[in-house]
Amino acid sequence: MNRSLAILPAALCALALAEGASAFCGFYVSKADAKLFNKASQVVLVREGDHTTLTMVNDYQGDPKEFAVVVPVPTFIQREQIDIVDKAIVDHLDAYSAPRLVEYFDEDPCAPKIATIRFRANALGGPPAKRESDSKALGVTIEAEYAVGEYDILILSAEQSDGLETWLLQNSYKIPTGAAKVLESYIRQKMRFFVAKVNLGEKARLGFSYLRPLRVSFESPKFMLPIRLGTVNANGPQELFIYALSKKGRIETVNYRTVKLPTGMDIPLFVKTNFADFYRAMFAEQVRREDMRVVFQEYAWDMGWCDPCAADPLSNEELRKLGVTWLGEAAPVIAPIPRPRLRGGPQSVYVTRLHVRYDAEHFPEDLVFQETADRGNFQGRYVLRHPWKGSVECPAGRTYFEETLPKRLNAEVQTLANLTGWDVQEIYRKAGTAGLR
Repeated sequence: MNRSLAILPAALCALALAEGASAFCGFYVSKADAKLFNKASQVVLVREGDHTTLTMVNDYQGDPKEFAVVVPVPTFIQREQIDIVDKAIVDHLDAYSAPRLVEYFDEDPCAPKIATIRFRANALGGPPAKRESDSKALGVTIEAEYAVGEYDILILSAEQSDGLETWLLQNSYKIPTGAAKVLESYIRQKMRFFVAKVNLGEKARLGFSYLRPLRVSFESPKFMLPIRLGTVNANGPQELFIYALSKKGRIETVNYRTVKLPTGMDIPLFVKTNFADFYRAMFAEQVRREDMRVVFQEYAWDMGWCDPCAADPLSNEELRKLGVTWLGEAAPVIAPIPRPRLRGGPQSVYVTRLHVRYDAEHFPEDLVFQETADRGNFQGRYVLRHPWKGSVECPAGRTYFEETLPKRLNAEVQTLANLTGWDVQEIYRKAGTAGLR
């Protein structure tokens, strides 16, 4: 049976501040999570020193007997370094870090202004003997075999890509044209190959209707994510979401530019009903402008709090299951403003969400990362502002309706057109602000 290779790559007012202070205040409305995109893979990276824990979620669709995953790894992997993670934990991390839509309601322009900061407070293949013989003849060594949940896992090393390609084909793995060249580059780096396929009998016994995420841990100075194999058999650009959990600070790529998504913009109210369409169009436009050669940062924040929250921060138990080992240690104190800590919540875990659309032409190298000391806060955040609906009996109120509001509504339309590439006339029509031009 041929197996297609799937390759991886509301709010609570808490403080009043001096005039001019600002924060990510607002009422959370919606989020743009990984489910908005087709052909999207998700990876959780936990990094501490030279220790990496990698949790892989595939969006494979089809008969599970056709599924296999091959991941180059920098070192030998023992059984205790492999585990299965509840997909609900990854879904929770995706929801927590997803770009979000928030809304405000204008206050009475005649009322006195008090600048505030708001925080959301959260409640607490063939017979083994024959396979071994064939592999030696091809320069392939089966270094280990493991059964982990519904997966059968091999750890392979190889002397040459042709031999590895032949071995995979002989053992019913369908290898796309061009894979040998990419495999050879990993073999030259003395990397092993983590190969997992589905054990249908065990899957039926366990009763899961989907393939659960695999987690693998290893020690290596290499902090990277292999993505090139994923471009060999890809039908068009691939979508990859990386959720990096670190102790010190933000994670970024070093061999590609890491670019923050546009954020904090006011956009027309009608976007509330189709935020998914907006976000897909906005992301596609940013990819186009950067010639699909950058990694986008969608979120970077201390896991102990959020403002506003698209989902509650992960619990210590969830973080441990993803491979975080340093819980309970104090986080660096660098915040310029007071920050509420969630009672019993995780400490000293910083999450960076990266989103990359890639293909072989624009991403010829694997992703290489570094951990920085930057613990600044960033989120992909888009704002709806509802106009004041009441009456006004002051000069400021007249200025608001005659000058401030029309100017703002017009700017929202222009901003949306710039972000998405949508037709500006159509945006005016949908926003109901055609008379403002």
